[in-house]
Amino acid sequence: MSRLSLKPKKLDWYIIKKFISTYLVALVIVVAIVIIFDISEKIDYFVERHAPLHEIVFDYYMNFIPYILNMFSPLFVFITVIFFTSKLANNSEIIAMLSSGISFRRLLVPYMTSAALAAALSLALGMYVIPPANFTRLEFEQKYIKANRFFNSNHNIHYQIAPGEFVYVESFSSWNNSVNRFTLETIKDNKLVSKLSASSAVWNEEQGSWTCRNYFIRSYDEHGNETIQTGALKDTVIALTLEDFYRRKNVVESLKIKELNELIELQNLRGDQMVVHAQIEKHTRIATPFSAFILTLMGVALSSRKRRGGLGLNIGIGVGLSFSYILFMRFSQMFVHTGTLPPWLAIWLPNIIYAIIALFVYRMAPK
Repeated sequence: MSRLSLKPKKLDWYIIKKFISTYLVALVIVVAIVIIFDISEKIDYFVERHAPLHEIVFDYYMNFIPYILNMFSPLFVFITVIFFTSKLANNSEIIAMLSSGISFRRLLVPYMTSAALAAALSLALGMYVIPPANFTRLEFEQKYIKANRFFNSNHNIHYQIAPGEFVYVESFSSWNNSVNRFTLETIKDNKLVSKLSASSAVWNEEQGSWTCRNYFIRSYDEHGNETIQTGALKDTVIALTLEDFYRRKNVVESLKIKELNELIELQNLRGDQMVVHAQIEKHTRIATPFSAFILTLMGVALSSRKRRGGLGLNIGIGVGLSFSYILFMRFSQMFVHTGTLPPWLAIWLPNIIYAIIALFVYRMAPK
């Protein structure tokens, strides 16, 4: 077989079939284990809050499975490669392939083809399938599992709701959907055009507006002349709704990629600190599928050589490295929250580091 030939051969199909079949078995086993542990952890909530069996099965676990599949996809890929490649090596099949004139680089082609299929599946799940599934799953969790329904920043809220329009709220009360010390400033060409101040404002659901109480408006013309208006009540329609105060941190998990980009754009405009959650989610959806190529290369390089410890040692190494990768992916998010690294770099950092490790291991593998 020529080193440069990429046309699929019988050997390629053999490896691809081994990869896919082992991958599917790993999916079933790991998902079953995770669901069993999840049921044992949440069974008390289901019983205490009388969650219907139909909702538990179809609203929660049927939507929980795609989420788990994507979260642990690096683990599935790595264990798959380690497992069946170690079997090939122990049966001296790898040695036979290399002895027949196949280069180690050419041997990687069917592996990378299979990794591309796994990455495409993970990307499709993350972009289009999991977000609507997460919406139903999160609603179930809020209803039957979690005590607090919403995340609320509560105090000293600053938003730029539109170009040149800024809102400040001292505090928000979920008890009556009102804000305390409401301020709306309009700025044009770096000059203050108007400033609306109110002791409080209450959300008007029917009109989709805020009813300001004891308001005070200062307006300025082009010459700087001031006009003052005061009153007891005033309805104000602005690009700020009640939902903005009731936004959950994990709401980004239920947004498709287009909606996620729109939310990031809106939160950047407003200067909303919660934008980091949306940015982390966006880059994670792309970085996680890409890890399939890195972990496949590392897995083949580690398990293609016959070891004295046999299959068990290779699987142990694979599980340890894959779990360390997943933990690193989670830990790297802390760099974003602390402001140490920008979101894209923090989320891609595990891929960068493990890619360097994979290339080093690849150079040490048999040629």
